[in-house]
Amino acid sequence: MSFFEPALHGILSAVGRTPLVALRQIYPEISFQLYAKLEALNPGGSIKDRPAREILQEALRRGEVHRGTVVIESSSGNMGIGLAQACAYYGLRFICVVDVKTSRQNREILEIYGAEIDCVEEPDPETGELLPARLRRVRELMAAHGDAFWPNQYANEQNAGAHFRTTMQEVATALDHKLDFLLCAASTCGTVRGCGEYVREHGMSTRVIAVDSVGSLIFSDQKGPRYLPGMGAGLRPPLCDLRFIDEHVLVSDLECILACRRLVRSEGILAGASSGGLIAAVGKIRDRIPEGSTCAVVLPDRGERYVDTVYSDAWVRDHFGDVPDLWPETKGSL
Repeated sequence: MSFFEPALHGILSAVGRTPLVALRQIYPEISFQLYAKLEALNPGGSIKDRPAREILQEALRRGEVHRGTVVIESSSGNMGIGLAQACAYYGLRFICVVDVKTSRQNREILEIYGAEIDCVEEPDPETGELLPARLRRVRELMAAHGDAFWPNQYANEQNAGAHFRTTMQEVATALDHKLDFLLCAASTCGTVRGCGEYVREHGMSTRVIAVDSVGSLIFSDQKGPRYLPGMGAGLRPPLCDLRFIDEHVLVSDLECILACRRLVRSEGILAGASSGGLIAAVGKIRDRIPEGSTCAVVLPDRGERYVDTVYSDAWVRDHFGDVPDLWPETKGSL
């Protein structure tokens, strides 16, 4: 018997089939099973590899994209990196519209893949948000390039479809369709939409919970400052369909940071900011999750891209002041 998988047909064939692992030490007192889907193990480092691949492959199949097409998208990081990877594979020119909050590391990764960076410096004058300004810039670039394709991750049904066909199908299969609670980060809402649709279509009793940032305008009209990418948006995306979301939980940037640090010290999982948000959200609702339940979180990306923010004591103190317990105590299983 061979312990090796057969060779794959190119890097995009490695997208998906990420592991689902039990978390037993982050909240040792809980009376329910907690699992994490490790999307950091996609080749581009995040869950966004899935919709990036599906959107581009569908566009190629339909003839919307060919060798001379310029792909143009707005992204703060992960979707841009997923598209940059796919465009490099297919030999396509890619322009990524970022903003001043996009991290230096993400910009450098995009450029290494061959993406061209177009940075929006000022927020939208009407809303004060950067996302509408980025989207306006995408439309300007689309008009300037005759042969261009906009994946439009905020409205493209292939975004949610990727998670319906792969992410949630993998989670459900691993747990024999026995899942009581599922928590997904909200940004474009592609993940929570696709997973929620799968739950409804397959008659699962899973309660689908969207986790969003304090200050985001997806589920609230209370706008506030947000320093970390991965969750939240300056508007409610078209993919946000409340029919497939049972409830939402809001977490602050600092809660994300502390949960990330607890996760790496307790479970050995170095994850990104939105992953910390999901772990923090589990902590907020754990007292109302019945004993014996099964709960899963979809952890979107890896933590190496956050060493200058989430995992930097100096950065945290600059933005949040003197936080007394930056590295919460944890107890291992030995």
